[in-house]
Amino acid sequence: MAEQPTASGQEYEKSLGQSDARVAEFEKRRHTPLQRVQHILHSNPTMVPVIVLMMACVAFSIIAGERFYRPFNLGLIMQQVSIIGILAAAQSLVIITAGIDLSVGALMVFASVVMGMLGVNLGLPSGIAILLGVGLGVTGGMLNGFFVTKLRLPPFIVTLGTWSVFLSVLRLLTGSQSIRSQDIDATAPLLKFFGHHIDIGTPPAGARITFGVLLMFAVFGVLWYVLNKTAWGRHVYAVGDDIEAAELSGIRTKRVLLSVYMLAGGVAAIAAWASIGRVGAISPNGFAEANLQSITAVVIGGISLFGGRGSILGPLFGALIVGTVESGLRLAGLDVQWQIFSIGWLIIIAVAIDQWIRKVSA
Repeated sequence: MAEQPTASGQEYEKSLGQSDARVAEFEKRRHTPLQRVQHILHSNPTMVPVIVLMMACVAFSIIAGERFYRPFNLGLIMQQVSIIGILAAAQSLVIITAGIDLSVGALMVFASVVMGMLGVNLGLPSGIAILLGVGLGVTGGMLNGFFVTKLRLPPFIVTLGTWSVFLSVLRLLTGSQSIRSQDIDATAPLLKFFGHHIDIGTPPAGARITFGVLLMFAVFGVLWYVLNKTAWGRHVYAVGDDIEAAELSGIRTKRVLLSVYMLAGGVAAIAAWASIGRVGAISPNGFAEANLQSITAVVIGGISLFGGRGSILGPLFGALIVGTVESGLRLAGLDVQWQIFSIGWLIIIAVAIDQWIRKVSA
């Protein structure tokens, strides 16, 4: 027969249970309200840009008045951030892996010029010109990924170098000459597809949503699904969090990194197609600050520059925050330098918040 516990044994087990309960209660009570907020933001990194966006909307509705909330202005904000938003999605993929891509802006302009030269100057069918432009973006991303994975060069140095290469080749090919809007309309109107719009309400009071804005939301939606619902997406986060641990767990880290850079290049090329519709013309000198603007949207959107943490939806809100701040300050009648000043502080604050959230204890 099994030995029955004695009374003293039962008391001892009871005291152990009470001790564990007291320890658990102590652990629960020792977290301050600020630490609980820290834990919540650590688990839900997208909350930070959402809260900032809401606060910005409230602030500028007070500062700029009812003009800020007019449907036309809100639609205009989305139009203005659509290209940088798509580019930020491409940048996010690389930053999640603890890298950075300084060449996405140059690659986007390069792809747009190639689409224009093939479709307008050479007379190829617009669909083929677009596919070849997207192929160029994927190839450019593959070049970056090759140097990072095979030669083990730092992403910052690699993409800084390819940024210069893409821009110089682009200007040598074009002689810095632009392709005019009327030439695109006459020979390759499909290139301007994402410049078409849908009016919600009666202009000018109603909102105007371009197909480029819809494309931006579609890109973020697809990437959210891929990163959160597929094994590849989980591998991307694992590589960004700890590449050595990911490799030891059986993940083919080099293949994952190469695919990330290729996908980022493809998304940048999609942004190139959308940019033609947004601007109406094609210029090799356009979007000069696209790299910095995409990184700004990513950082403000809550994706950690150290990799492995953050939601792909964050940069969407980050881009909207930048557009909201710029629009609000413009409506308030402030100089453009104050817009730059404000965005600079937003970047610093976003990085500081990220550092604070990363210190949360497990």
